[in-house]
Amino acid sequence: MSSQSMFPISISPEEIAKLELVSFPGEIVLVDSLNDTFYAALRYLRRQKVLGFDTETRPTFTQDQHSNGTALLQLSGPGRAYLFRVQKTGIPRRLAAILANPAILKVGAATIDDIRGLQKYASFKPGGFVDLQSKVWEYGIRDKSVKKMTAIILGVKISKAQQLSNWEAEHLSESQLRYAATDAWVCREMYMKLLKSEKNPLSDEELHPERYRQQDNG
Repeated sequence: MSSQSMFPISISPEEIAKLELVSFPGEIVLVDSLNDTFYAALRYLRRQKVLGFDTETRPTFTQDQHSNGTALLQLSGPGRAYLFRVQKTGIPRRLAAILANPAILKVGAATIDDIRGLQKYASFKPGGFVDLQSKVWEYGIRDKSVKKMTAIILGVKISKAQQLSNWEAEHLSESQLRYAATDAWVCREMYMKLLKSEKNPLSDEELHPERYRQQDNG
């Protein structure tokens, strides 16, 4: 095994700023009712072996603001991303079956929190989820935010400008739809790239440099 990772261990905001900005290039489909579009989504998603996965929740900025929970579920294949407004559709049994299917990989970041949010709509046992944050260290990468992982693994940057926008708005803007689709899609793209890459796990000291610095200073 090579001692030299093909990826940098971390990346600075200045380095990210120099990269090309990308967004999801495929078709974005919003699903806000249990209509033909919903069933077309199920047919497409069931055919995929690997999906990008993410959710969005309306942010709360003060203690007295109430969170209504997960507002959007994003599932992206290579060329099409479906965005489910789960506060309107819920998570019907057939959609829950995709989230429980171990044969369909759902790749995201910090997936445990996302899954918990979705389980408030439907009881399902999650299957086939891949959390990039618990995987990238095997490839010599310490950074764990989606923006930084995307820059390191794919060599491009994504916009986070819509992250704190209102995901419960009556009409989601084109920018919101693009952001939501991109966040799920890049997780899939990163996973596919890692599958083709050589593993070069970080040492414990590389993973936890602050712990070792404290020991040296102690």
